[in-house]
Amino acid sequence: MFFVDTIEMPGLGNRSYLAGGERTAVAVDPPRDIDQVIAVAARRGVRISHVVETHLHNDYVTGGLELARVTGAAYLVPASARVSFEHVPVHDGDRTEVDSGAVLTLRALATPGHTPHHTSYVLEEDGTAVAVFTGGSLLIGTVGRPDLVEPRLTEHLARAQHTSAHRLAAELPDGTAVLPTHGFGSFCSSSQAEGTATTIGKEKASNEALTRDVDTFVADLLAGLDDIPAYYAHMGPANAAGPDPVDLTAPAVADAEEIAARLAEGEWVVDLRNRVAFASGHVAGSFNFEAEGQLATYLAWLIPWGKPVTLLAESPEQLADAQRELVRVGIDRPAAVATGGPADWVRDGDEPVSFPRATFADLAGRQPAAGVVVLDVRRASERGGGCIEGSVHIPVHTLRRRLGEVPEGEVWVHCAGGTRAAIAASLLDAAGRDVVAVDDSFDAAEKAGLTIRTP
Repeated sequence: MFFVDTIEMPGLGNRSYLAGGERTAVAVDPPRDIDQVIAVAARRGVRISHVVETHLHNDYVTGGLELARVTGAAYLVPASARVSFEHVPVHDGDRTEVDSGAVLTLRALATPGHTPHHTSYVLEEDGTAVAVFTGGSLLIGTVGRPDLVEPRLTEHLARAQHTSAHRLAAELPDGTAVLPTHGFGSFCSSSQAEGTATTIGKEKASNEALTRDVDTFVADLLAGLDDIPAYYAHMGPANAAGPDPVDLTAPAVADAEEIAARLAEGEWVVDLRNRVAFASGHVAGSFNFEAEGQLATYLAWLIPWGKPVTLLAESPEQLADAQRELVRVGIDRPAAVATGGPADWVRDGDEPVSFPRATFADLAGRQPAAGVVVLDVRRASERGGGCIEGSVHIPVHTLRRRLGEVPEGEVWVHCAGGTRAAIAASLLDAAGRDVVAVDDSFDAAEKAGLTIRTP
């Protein structure tokens, strides 16, 4: 009898897997913080005999190399992936025994598209396919995006995605579980689909890669591609070189004087508390990236790469969780940390600062008014579905370098739900702007009486 355990990375929108039998198991696309993979294996009472990568990841730093080193497992990497460390090169059709007791094997199946070397792994029990680890190939209702490798290859890889999806559908039984790495909020997914579980049969009926002809599929796929997080440029090279082991020990603690000094030096001081608490009171000049949600994605996207960061958290637990999230995207060691609240983080004689929060109904009550600026920080793809008439559009991931483009006045900043508006409000507040954070669902904008138009 076999098992498949899922290891969630919700902050990155990814999943890793541990699959095996009575004695041994294989880890698929493991996260950099490998202790949780080892813990799952320990609970199962199995030895990790193999670690496999479906591809060189663009959105997180892998733990595969370190996991293989620590456990003594064989490290399987697609043969055409260019890496600088010892590994077992995997070719199309290669079979690897996972557990002899359960007669479990992995069959490598070349599925280029997300990357040129992308490989899926079919888990077979007694020669019958029971699951397929599809990485960034066939996802739930969609496929992995094809534009992360090289712009000149994008259309070629999009066509390869269509071919690979059809190969999976043709070679595997309808009941085969499809277990992707991406697609649960990851920007490696070409679009976001609902659902947490699927099979080959379900994808045949609903996935556009399997229901549309190649030209229509490719045209729609390319038209729908969204912005690429800036930190992705650093993930592939790190994974190809072989990531260093992580260090999750507690960083140095900063007092109020050191926090002020780091701000004065132009370093980033990031407050991890929720946006309501931050708006009510925070250290002047600090930025708000909520620990809950996509902390790693947005902080890594916005921060100048390599910039020292000091983390402020309400508890040691929140701090430890954030530190774990950040090592997954290569932000390895905070320069310093502090826990508590704003009263603990400001120097004697200084006071925390604040800014108001509001709803779209509040904004409707202020418009039209002289000096009111409505700033939309959603992505262009979201704005295409409708925007507030007269609003200024600057996506949150570009705001830091475009602060000078925000018109003078009281800035009411919004996104689709409030999280990115809070980030943007903190950037504006730190820059000395008069800001109001709209903490509301964009669905409420039209109901509030605001004029919505298509740009």
